[in-house]
Order: sequence, then C-alpha cells, then structure tokens
Amino acid sequence: MRLSLCTITFRHHLIGIETISEWAVANDFDGIELWGVHARNLRAVPRLGEHWLRRQGLDCVMISDYLMADDARQARIWATEHVELALHWGARKIRSFAGATASAAATPEAVRATAKALRAACEVLADRGLMLLIETHPGTLADSTDACLRILQAIDHPSVGVNLDPLHLWEAGDDLRSALPRLAPHIAHCHLKNVDQRFNMAVFSPANVYAASGSRKGMVPLGDGAVAYDELLPLLPAGVDLSLEWFGDNSFATLAQDCGFVRSLTGGWRRLSSCS
Repeated sequence: MRLSLCTITFRHHLIGIETISEWAVANDFDGIELWGVHARNLRAVPRLGEHWLRRQGLDCVMISDYLMADDARQARIWATEHVELALHWGARKIRSFAGATASAAATPEAVRATAKALRAACEVLADRGLMLLIETHPGTLADSTDACLRILQAIDHPSVGVNLDPLHLWEAGDDLRSALPRLAPHIAHCHLKNVDQRFNMAVFSPANVYAASGSRKGMVPLGDGAVAYDELLPLLPAGVDLSLEWFGDNSFATLAQDCGFVRSLTGGWRRLSSCS
C-alpha cells in the first residue's frame, strides 16, 4: 500500500515536477500519480523519468488520463502512446474513464462500442504488463457500483481493473459498505477526496475543476467531509494504493494534513521501495 499525491493538484500552479517531488519526499509520501498531460509534456525533459524519480525515493504509481474514443483503432493508438509514457516513468497502471455518457443514458450499441475500445486498449497494455483502470465517475459507464460491474463484464479482459473514487459512488447514492465488497476483486487503486455536503458536489464537475477561476467551495480535507474515511479505509482491499486527489486551494497544507490523516488510520505504514 502506497500513498501518493496527484500532480493534477498543481494544474494551475507555477511550479514544476522537481519541486513537487522534493516536497512529496519531505512530507512522507511514497509516490506521485502523474496526470497524462503532464507526462506527455515532460517528454521534453528526458532525464525526468523512473530512475530520476526513484533517486528521490518515490514511485510513479499511475498515469491518469482519458480515453474518450469509442473506436478500437483509436484506442490502440492511445494505449500505445501510454505504454511509452508508463515505461518511461515506471508506472504499471493507466487510469481512464469509461466513455463520456452516463450509464442510464447509454444505448446498448454505445456500451458495446466503448467496451470494445477499452478492451482493445487493455490488449495493448497487457502486452507490456500494464493495467487499465476504469474510474468510478459520474457521466460515464462506471457511474455507480452496478454500472461499474457491468462495464467490467462487458470489457471482459484480465488487465482491466477499477480506480475506486468513493466520493463519486457516494454521490451516486450507493452504500459504500455494500459497494466495496462487490468491487474489491477489481480495485487496484483508490482516489481520496471529500466534500462538506452533497449540495456542493457540482464543484467536482470536470469543467469546474479544470477552470483556473472555478469555484472550490465545498472541497474539504478528508477528515472534515461527508464521507467517513475513518470508517471506509479499513474496508479497502489490503495493499491497495491510495492517491490524494486534492483540487482546492492551499494545496501543500491540505495534502500534508490529509497525508497525516491517512497515516493515522492505516497504522503509519511506510513507503515501499518499488512498484508492484
């Protein structure tokens, strides 16, 4: 089990990966989760990669990006690019959404096309020992526990797994205590974030998150929100990697606070020296 920060936290900051990694080590993180656009743009600096990061004492636990195509050929092209990125950074997992249509609004044909594209991506990644993780996220074919299990079944590939976002399952109205055992065999990673109340969940809509002037009202530290992570974390599969997905202000202070909170709930487990 490793605890990482997400570089998407710093999407609007004028700081670089070297500053972020130095701070992560000093504040007891095990690794970083690299946003896809950051990974692509860092190709301009070849010395920055797996070996450089490990010399800092960190792992790149996952590259998080978005495969929005429902075409298998385009999915293979996307996956081939992400194999290159993953191997450069030593990541074993690639995160994507399951399309861009809510499960209730998707036609059977659209589900089949998206599943075929995701399966094609899995095939490319699997050839290099990599996994594709589908995130539980609103507005996608994995927007609830039931929907997530359906799209996993439709993809039907051993190299697909789940990037669990408990907050979004809670947003969907799922009972997390019931959801986690059902998803447990598939969970390979978990994003952690919280909100003060359900009314403010719109603050996590992608358009708002990506906007530099977007609202951050309702984004709160893990221990201060509506999802009871002190009850939830013990229910996660043993050894699952965790990432703090903070989108709000005061990034460094909040990440340090949340890191301490998670460590206190997990017995202070320490960093591992290599990717699994």
